[in-house]
Amino acid sequence: MLARQRQAAILDRVRTTGGVRVTELAAEFGVSDMTIRRDLETLHEQGLLAKVHGGATVPGPSSTDEPGFHAKSVRQLAEKAAIAGRAAELVRPGAAVALSAGTTTAELARRLVDVPGLTVVTNSLPVAEILHAQGRTDQTVVLTGGVRTPSNALVGPLAVEAIRSLHLDLLFLGVHGITERAGFTTPNLMEAETDRALVAAADRLVVLADHTKWGTVGISSIVGLGAADVLVTDDRLAPEARRVLDEKVGELVVVASTGRATTEGTAR
Repeated sequence: MLARQRQAAILDRVRTTGGVRVTELAAEFGVSDMTIRRDLETLHEQGLLAKVHGGATVPGPSSTDEPGFHAKSVRQLAEKAAIAGRAAELVRPGAAVALSAGTTTAELARRLVDVPGLTVVTNSLPVAEILHAQGRTDQTVVLTGGVRTPSNALVGPLAVEAIRSLHLDLLFLGVHGITERAGFTTPNLMEAETDRALVAAADRLVVLADHTKWGTVGISSIVGLGAADVLVTDDRLAPEARRVLDEKVGELVVVASTGRATTEGTAR
C-alpha cells in the first residue's frame, strides 16, 4: 500500500472512531511504528488530525475557542448525568461547597437541591439559578460578581476578591480540557484566574470531566493534574488517558453512563 493510500485510510479511521493508536495501526497495516508516526505527522501538518501521546484524534478547536453554555449543554448528556450523580454522593448536609461554571457542574446542582443546610458558592449563573429556583429554604447560595463569559461564568477581579476571603470544604471544578503536560485548562484567561482562586479556597478539589475533555487544551492552565484530590469521569475515557490520570490525580473515579462507578488504582 502506498503511503498516500495508507494515510487516507488512517484519516478515514480517525473521522469514524474519533481516535487511533500507533500500535494498532502498525499491526493492521504491517508497517513499523515509526512509519505510522510519520503518517500521523504528515496528516497533523495538514491540519487533518491532532497528534496525541500514542496516537491521534480528530482536530480540536483552538485554545481560545469558548463554546456557549447552551451549545455545551446538549453534548454527552448521559456521561454528564452519571458524573454528576456520583459527585453528589460526596456532598454532606451542612457542607460549604463551591461549584465552578460548566454544564457538568450545572447538572450536579440539580442533584443538590434537596441537601439540607448546604452553602453553595458559585461563579456560574445557571448553577445559582437552579439552586435559587429549586433548592431548599435552608440552603444558602452565594453568587460572585464579575464579568460574564460565553459559558455564563462570572470572572475577573470582582469574582477573585469575593472568593479569596472564603474557606470551603469542597470545590467541584468543571474544565475545558485535560492533558498530561498542561493539566486542567480553560480557553478564558480570566476564568482560569477565578478558578485558581476557587481551588485555593477549598480543602478538597473534585474535578468533573467527561472523556471528551482529554487531549483538549485551553489557552490557560488552571492547575496541574496532581492538584485534583478526585477526578470523576466516564468509562469512554481512553486507556492511555486512564493510565496517566491514575498516576497523577489523587483518586480516579470512572462512572458508566448507567451511574455505576469504579475507582481506578489507589487513592493517594
